Amino acid sequence: MHEDDLVYVGHMLDLAEEALGLVAGKTRADFESDRTLSLALTHLLQTIGEAARHISQPLRSQHPEIPWAAIVGLRHRVVHDYMHVDLDIVWDVVTRDLEPLIAQLKPLLPAG
Repeated sequence: MHEDDLVYVGHMLDLAEEALGLVAGKTRADFESDRTLSLALTHLLQTIGEAARHISQPLRSQHPEIPWAAIVGLRHRVVHDYMHVDLDIVWDVVTRDLEPLIAQLKPLLPAG
């Protein structure tokens, strides 16, 4: 694994955990009524995608179970089509996809 991969995987993991922390105990109604929460989650997903974009091709190839292209694609969508960010997708990604992603990323980092 490239040394930078460890940094980017670590960032992805930290940001995913932060996003889950922000939604802990929150409902979809809370999300819809809290602009700050929706902006924060959108930004965290964007940054997770940016970190994923920097993961080396060898690591991506070694771990095809991680949806690298989808993660980076969401980042591109948020950055380049920011006027049309679908908050349903943001909520679904945070509440359904981040926990499995965390479970996939943790084994990539050295124990410590």
